[in-house]
This record gives sequence, C-alpha cells and structure tokens, in this order.
Amino acid sequence: MGKVILPKAITRKPGHLYYVDGKGNVCEAVMARGGKKKKKK
Repeated sequence: MGKVILPKAITRKPGHLYYVDGKGNVCEAVMARGGKKKKKK
C-alpha cells in the first residue's frame, strides 16, 4: 500500500486518474468509461 507524503498537493478533477510515474512525477489521465458498442457492417 502507498504512503501519503504530501496531502492535498493537487486539486483533483472528476473523471481523471492520478498516478505516480517511474520518475516520481504525478501524472493525470482521463479515465476511460464504457463507450458505445461499434455497429457491425
């Protein structure tokens, strides 16, 4: 389990995922939600 080093260092946006990369930077990515199914042609 991770450890909180600096609480509330960033303001979180809804629908985004936050993670720490290999260099130790905090990264933000848009979460992919279940999309529409593709039509068969």
